Amino acid sequence: MDVRIETSWKERLNAEFQKPYFHALIEFIKEEKKQHTLYPPGPLIFNAFEKCPFDATKVVIIGQDPYHGPGQANGLCFSVNEGVKFPPSLMNIFKEIYSDLGQKAPSSGNLERWAQQGVLMLNATLTVRANTAGSHQNKGWETFTDAVIQSLVNEKKHLVFILWGSYAQKKGSIVSSEQHCVLKSAHPSPLSAYNGFFGNKHFSKTNEYLRQHGKEEINW
Repeated sequence: MDVRIETSWKERLNAEFQKPYFHALIEFIKEEKKQHTLYPPGPLIFNAFEKCPFDATKVVIIGQDPYHGPGQANGLCFSVNEGVKFPPSLMNIFKEIYSDLGQKAPSSGNLERWAQQGVLMLNATLTVRANTAGSHQNKGWETFTDAVIQSLVNEKKHLVFILWGSYAQKKGSIVSSEQHCVLKSAHPSPLSAYNGFFGNKHFSKTNEYLRQHGKEEINW
């Protein structure tokens, strides 16, 4: 199966595209599209990879599902399109950046600027049915994104993995803290942000680790 994805990622993930689970996943998505609106739009499903090539990746943020409201999802976890109101989790992320680094929230919630600096913003599930959270879970995407994480772990050293909430922490459990920096805290959702997300200082800690290993810091 020929999947359009950024070249350096395609080299590493092409074997996944040939596997039965991935063929079944594509068929499922095709059937879903006949009956429902899906997010993000087709050209943006692999946007996280397009904006952050394998060789450029320095930081990995793991999310769960794309946003399922109109115009929100753009293929990067926690990120929204230009002009879209900040969802609560993203608002809390910006609050923590301000608390940690003194940087005020930007006018746009589009986090492509992070991706262009080497931050891979990877949702575990890359598609979702409109207005139905979790609707594409357990259809194959998780197997694919596990392979993404495994390829990073196998080939790179001194990455920063940012794992917010129990789901991301379980997803990132294959990451060795001996070879990489693993930052864990509560999720930025309003339901849990006050249970350890606020004050985690993950943004300054990320930059400190990158600096220690001779890598350029992220301008959050």
